Formats: sequence, structure tokens, C-alpha cells
Amino acid sequence: MYTLYIANKNYSSWSLRAWGLMRELGIPFEEHLMPFGEAVSWRGYDKISASGKVPCLVDAGYAVWDSLAIAEYLAERHRTVWPVDSMARAWARSAAAEMHSGFNDLRSSCSMNCGIRVRLNKISSALERDVARIGTLWNDGLHRFRGPFLTGRAYTAVDAFFTPVAFRIQSYGLNLDSESAAYAARLLALGSMREWYAGALKERWRDEPHEVEVTQVGTILHDLREK
Repeated sequence: MYTLYIANKNYSSWSLRAWGLMRELGIPFEEHLMPFGEAVSWRGYDKISASGKVPCLVDAGYAVWDSLAIAEYLAERHRTVWPVDSMARAWARSAAAEMHSGFNDLRSSCSMNCGIRVRLNKISSALERDVARIGTLWNDGLHRFRGPFLTGRAYTAVDAFFTPVAFRIQSYGLNLDSESAAYAARLLALGSMREWYAGALKERWRDEPHEVEVTQVGTILHDLREK
């Protein structure tokens, strides 16, 4: 069985991609959660993952690190990871790669913090562009492949790569067009995402750098996490 190393469900958007993909597609794995800021849990982890970061998938003693590499590794073993149609698959890979390497202002202004609701102090033009691009990209996929997911009827890796965005939309109250907002809501309603969210709310770890980031960009209106 695969072993998937992840960090806090409340904060770790990169972990969510791999975890959500495997859980939603029914790919069995053993979860190994390593909280941010706990030196004991991370000690020696660089011997498992070459980058020393999560997510990291271990299969028969072999480590695959980085969420995109994990998706591609799984795709060689599970046909449902990417769309079957070649054109849809090309679109999905392009969109996932764009998410993987871009949207820096969205990441920096709205770091993932599932259990809180925040009013941003301001929305910069750069953040507006990122949010607008998200809407354009999602609408393109939904219209081109007729939904309900980005490349058609089935949830695939490209949807997994955008699940952290859906949580950011919820946490920061970001405004999108109606179709994009509905798609984000569909992602959050998935069984895998409800499970992740429930786990995030139950976590009592608090990582100071993540918490400070939020206070620098906005005001916390609600904190729904267990104390």
C-alpha cells in the first residue's frame, strides 16, 4: 500500500492535492501526518523525501515528492487520474501545471487556512488578476467539456489541483462569477473534501508563521477550529 506523508490539513495546500486525488479516486493509502513546527516529527524526514518537504508518496520503499510528480506517478498505475480523452488530458495537464507554478499573489495574499473566515484589508490589482484568471480558466474547462468537473463528468487530477483554491475562496470570501463559485462549492461538497475539512477543524496545532500571515493581510471574523 502507498504511504502518503502530509502536513497539517488546516494549512497544507500542497498536501491536499495528493491526498484529495487519492481519496476521491479511491486509491488506498496510509496517511502519515507531520505537523508544521514540530521538530520531532520532521527529524530525519530528508532521508525519506529528497526535498525534505510534503507531500511525499512512498511506494515499496521508493519516494516520489512534489504533488505534480505524485499525480504523474499515480497516473501510470491508475487510469482515472487524468481524463481518458487526449485533448481533455492535454487541457487538464496544462491547467494543473499553471496552478502548480503560478498564481503567486493568490498564494501570498490568501494562504490556506481552512478553519477561519477572513476579511481582507485590501484586494490588490495583482490578486484581482489571479482571481480573474481562475474564473476564466474554470469557465473554459466547464464550457469546453460540459462539467460538472473541469474536464467533464469525472473528477481528475486537475480538479484536485484546484481544491486548495476552493478552500481559499471560502476562507477569504473571494468573489467569482456564478459558474466558478458553483464549481468551487461542488469541490467543497465532495466526500473527500468534507473529510479533509473536518480533520482540519479538529487540529489543535497552530503554526505561528501561518497565523501571522493571516493577521498581516486581513481581519479574522470567525475561527471555527477546535481550541
